[in-house]
Amino acid sequence: MTQELFRQDAYLKETPATVKAVNEQGVILDRTVFYPLGGGQAGDSGVLVLADGSALQVADTRKCKDAEGRPTADIAHVPAPGQEDLLARLRVDEPVVARVDWDRRHRLMRFHTTTHLLCHLVPQLVNGCSITPDYARLDFNMTDPLDKDALSEGIARLVAAGHPVTVGSISDEELDANPALVKSMSVQPPRGTGRVRTIRIGTPDNPVDFQPCGGTHVANTSEIGAVVVTKIEKKSATTRRVVLGFA
Repeated sequence: MTQELFRQDAYLKETPATVKAVNEQGVILDRTVFYPLGGGQAGDSGVLVLADGSALQVADTRKCKDAEGRPTADIAHVPAPGQEDLLARLRVDEPVVARVDWDRRHRLMRFHTTTHLLCHLVPQLVNGCSITPDYARLDFNMTDPLDKDALSEGIARLVAAGHPVTVGSISDEELDANPALVKSMSVQPPRGTGRVRTIRIGTPDNPVDFQPCGGTHVANTSEIGAVVVTKIEKKSATTRRVVLGFA
């Protein structure tokens, strides 16, 4: 299985790694700083630097799938098109340096943390989510209208307050005993190890948001910068979509 270094430290920009396989899904390493598509968050891009200095461009990152299409514990670094010669040179057990596109990743981190702030401001279940480097959106299961300016002001207030963002975990049993921690109707928390990764914004004495999440986040809300609500849409009778963008 690929060691997921980004789970505990989203600020790791690169790591030495070893090629474990090269197949139709991509390049599989023993460890990586690349986040794979999941939980609504886009997969990372970047480069794999070979020992001779050549750089294989990684266009996307995905969870590997088995023959039945089920996700596995390995991560595939999907090469950009037109690099067949470089791919053919990769050998199993060859050392590389996996280097993420940090500017793109940091934008994803800023947006992902903002979506958690939005969950605090709109305490309704989420039935859809998309986090990209250019925008993020949450679909809330609700019928009441939302005020774009009021939400932007609420986000700005929480950003300016400089709330800490910390990674933790709870047991499967703790999550089962507190199902309200799961705020998404469409994405279930990653399980399988007996522990479920959590993201806390604020402190136990001054809480803002606490929920299971496998994504990458900034360490403090002040790092988000200027993010505003750019659009609110009525997607259905019971769905209100909130779109976020950088100001």
